[in-house]
Amino acid sequence: MPVTGRKPKPAGQRRNHHAPTHEWVEVVNVPFAGKPPVGLPATRTVLLEDGPADIKLHAQTKAWWRRIARMPHCRLWSESDWEFALATALVADALFYGRTTAATELRQREKVLGTTVDARRDLRIRYVEAGEVDGDDAEVTHLDAYRDL
Repeated sequence: MPVTGRKPKPAGQRRNHHAPTHEWVEVVNVPFAGKPPVGLPATRTVLLEDGPADIKLHAQTKAWWRRIARMPHCRLWSESDWEFALATALVADALFYGRTTAATELRQREKVLGTTVDARRDLRIRYVEAGEVDGDDAEVTHLDAYRDL
């Protein structure tokens, strides 16, 4: 899917010289290896004509959860973000079992989670290689060099 909007201009050709309102969050492009604070349940409850019933999660849902839980920017998530991801997994399960009305909700939730390049761009999350992360190694100018002491 193409990225919307104009291509960014080179640094010397920009017309707006103000600092951006929102800075980019740079995340090292290494899969998240931690354990999510919430786990994927084995079943989900659905309401049938006879009453509520528990059904096993679809195999695609389990695969979806494994992919989501390994995204590099998951290390930034709090417990409430993981709860949102878990609720999204249940929406995905409904879609995988054929409930097509869940597709729109899943698309919106996946955008909030940052599952695609476009969604991460909108969230201003950028994956960088391990050596590219800006640290505190910026050169500091000492004012004593400019003072007439």
